[in-house]
Amino acid sequence: MHTVTVYSTKNCPYCRMAKAFLDRQGVRYTSIDVGENADEAKKMIAISGQRGVPVITVDDEVIVGFDSRRLNELFGNPAEGTSCDVLIAGAGPAGLTAAVYCARKLLKTVVVSENIGGQALESWAIENYMGFRMVTGEDLMKTFEEQARSQDIRLEIDRVSSIVQLENGFFVTTAAGLSFHAVCVILALGKHPRKLDVLGEDRFIGRGISICSTCDGPLFKGKRVAVVGGGNSALQTAIEMSGIAKSVNLIVRSTIRADETYRNTLLQKPNVTVHEHTRVTGLTGDRFLTGITITDEEGREQAIDLDGVFVEIGWLPNTEFVGNFLTLNNLKEIVIDPDCHTSRPGIFAAGDVTSVKGKQIIIASGQGAQAALEAYEYVMRKKAGAGGSKE
Repeated sequence: MHTVTVYSTKNCPYCRMAKAFLDRQGVRYTSIDVGENADEAKKMIAISGQRGVPVITVDDEVIVGFDSRRLNELFGNPAEGTSCDVLIAGAGPAGLTAAVYCARKLLKTVVVSENIGGQALESWAIENYMGFRMVTGEDLMKTFEEQARSQDIRLEIDRVSSIVQLENGFFVTTAAGLSFHAVCVILALGKHPRKLDVLGEDRFIGRGISICSTCDGPLFKGKRVAVVGGGNSALQTAIEMSGIAKSVNLIVRSTIRADETYRNTLLQKPNVTVHEHTRVTGLTGDRFLTGITITDEEGREQAIDLDGVFVEIGWLPNTEFVGNFLTLNNLKEIVIDPDCHTSRPGIFAAGDVTSVKGKQIIIASGQGAQAALEAYEYVMRKKAGAGGSKE
């Protein structure tokens, strides 16, 4: 029997998913909240060299982050790939909504995703989703997940690695080695965080640079941090971190472009300093980040001593493996028509990975429903032998 320890923080969605995976596999583990226990946080950092969660130790092995592929290798019970009516890649608002709609249409549905909730998980507060006056991204996605799990849906914590078109559908393989034959596919792959593009950045990921403030924020209690970005997500992070950290520097490349409500709240935080028309041009530190250099439009540099940087400068679509398979726009987003059809019949797309301008949870959810209804019609035509010229 393995000795397993999960180092986590209370609001970290990826920590929750790691524990949920271990629970489903019947793996016993010790859970330690490093946001509440400073001594255990120091121990975790010493073991992993990381100032970010989750960190999972399995005997003498250290696993950084929610590494679904490695956890599957250690504890998974790989099932044989099966046939299905629709395979959905992604389990954010679009993917989970599509899954519920497909299941209610009695389609045999498989969802493959590295996480449940997508980038919505990283929202501190959502105030524009109907039915909720204010809700965290994690809590909203919990309700989505609960509804999806109430349906007859197979959910695999994994990652789609390739899609090949066959005469009678699509052959889909995953990073963990599973394979599926699907009549049609819905791509709800979402996006991943954009990097700073500064020399040495990769060396400090998890060692001072974080892309998930809800996960790692508690580890910077009483410390000096910076938030990079000028949109809603950046201001939300700066506001939340102002109540955790000793000081917050907000680094904005041009001007703040967030909603007025966030601007007004930010102005009331005495420990937040805003640097507009500046960008991060240098990183300093040895094992961990100890400071940054910012440069303004006139070329003037300023060194800032700090302990952590939270990057909130936008997102890039997860379309690496479909670039030669589907038509993408200049932003590498999947081009769709108003009914979520892509350039390849039988492949539908929904959510932030698509060319639709609005990137909102409620829009992604609506697209997920639309894609599912189109997928249902497609499957019914295929089963009836009708085919069809416009898929």
